[in-house]
Amino acid sequence: MAITKAVTAAALALSAGLALCLLASPAAAQQVVPNERNIVDLRLGQRILVDDGTCPAGQIKEVSGSQMTTSGVLRTHKCIPRLGTKQRR
Repeated sequence: MAITKAVTAAALALSAGLALCLLASPAAAQQVVPNERNIVDLRLGQRILVDDGTCPAGQIKEVSGSQMTTSGVLRTHKCIPRLGTKQRR
């Protein structure tokens, strides 16, 4: 009886941990889109990188939903350093 309770608790903990990992994965991924027209539904606090060439070399545009207004989410734009490995061309 004690063994089945231990096995059930372990299986429940394993499945809960797996579900938590699967739910957290999309939030950790950074979205990069080629132009701002592709951002249709921006949520409050969401940040999306736009690679449209409007920022100086080595930087990328970050569009974020910064404030809730009566007409929807207010977008703010800023150029941030492009992170990642440098590639030779």
